[in-house]
Amino acid sequence: MTVAVDKTKCIGCGACVVECPVEALDLIDGLAVVDPSKCEDHGKCVLVCPTNALAIPNQSPKAKEELDPKAGSEFNINDPQPDAIKDYAQDNDKKTIRAQVTPVAGGDVWSGVWVIIEYTNGKVAPVSWELLGEGRKLADAIGCGLSGVITGHQIDSVIPEAFAYGAEKVYVIDNPILKDYRTEPYAEAITSLVQKYQPEIVLMGATSMGRDVFPAIATKLQTGLTADCTVLGIDPETKLLQQTRPAFGGNIMATILCRTRRPQMATVRPRVMAMPERVDGREGELIQEEFTLSESDFRTKVLEFINTDAKSAFLDKAEIIVAVGLGLAAKRNMAIAEELADVLGATLAGSRGAVEAGWLNHDQQVGQSGVTVRPKVYIAIGISGAIQHLVGMETSDFIIAINNDPEAAIHKVANYGIVGDLFQIVPALTAEFKKRLQHGVAN
Repeated sequence: MTVAVDKTKCIGCGACVVECPVEALDLIDGLAVVDPSKCEDHGKCVLVCPTNALAIPNQSPKAKEELDPKAGSEFNINDPQPDAIKDYAQDNDKKTIRAQVTPVAGGDVWSGVWVIIEYTNGKVAPVSWELLGEGRKLADAIGCGLSGVITGHQIDSVIPEAFAYGAEKVYVIDNPILKDYRTEPYAEAITSLVQKYQPEIVLMGATSMGRDVFPAIATKLQTGLTADCTVLGIDPETKLLQQTRPAFGGNIMATILCRTRRPQMATVRPRVMAMPERVDGREGELIQEEFTLSESDFRTKVLEFINTDAKSAFLDKAEIIVAVGLGLAAKRNMAIAEELADVLGATLAGSRGAVEAGWLNHDQQVGQSGVTVRPKVYIAIGISGAIQHLVGMETSDFIIAINNDPEAAIHKVANYGIVGDLFQIVPALTAEFKKRLQHGVAN
């Protein structure tokens, strides 16, 4: 017999491909395909398929019950089962690393939650402080400590800020080689700290730096990494880090566990976590480490920094955003949105459609495949409100939507939805804001 695939159920997750011990499965055009010449009916692929898209044809009811642990009233690893399934379950149970509280120097025990604090060009990425707030919740759920990690040069001013936002310990590597961000030296510095102190969980923002350096660190440590998370949690039983991120174009939310490797690593989207309370004067333990490598150990050099438009480069930090969608009709009409943004001192952004039309750069895109934002005010002009856009801005403090369709999804998340012709409404708003600001009455 050969494993059969129900293509109406297969979602192309690849779990069966990874699990097959004889490499009889592959993904072709996003669907699982079985090679009959290799398939030996081990059943592991059937066990791991999340949508029950795989099955062994002509199985007896008894054989199906043996294969599927969920088929009986209760699954017990000690009950009679096919050898392959029993070995698989036992091996995975043995490999799962449970959470630890007290680290053992030089041993196999990993403990603590670390947040990598991103510091470049004299500025800290705000997501670093957001992650200290989220890291506090994770550390409390496990019963361990919360630490911040700062690598760079002349970073003394950042240390008290890390304590103020909740770090109990701060690990620091201060060296001129780390003055300008480069993948190699930063990866080496952070990896050396992780190998020495063995944190159980390491978090960083899903910024340009985080998306670049974290995969390099995970590779050096030979551990797993979940990128672009929007939700973090702790499994109450195993105390494993639950790392949730959008998958399949945002159609599902996947929760990922790193069962057998340490540390558990994740990057998190900026502005999806709440900013913690800042407490001035809070103190903690400072641990300073040396960086033993020299400039000659690295292949890349920084020759020059070219500053880009600050408003688009730091979209996730903007407090007021004016965003446009395809309802604006043409690039020449961007002028009315630009004028409103100038009057308010706002940052200009847009939907995926506006970016793909060439009206804006990709780093100005808000949404699932762009930037997640959390401004104080978000003004959406001509944006219908596709789910991929909404997940990137719906946590804004105050949302104003301008759209001529009363049924547009954007109105459902807006504090104020204005139904009408944007070419009349936006200039009128601009004129009113300009008048109020000139008279010093901006409300």
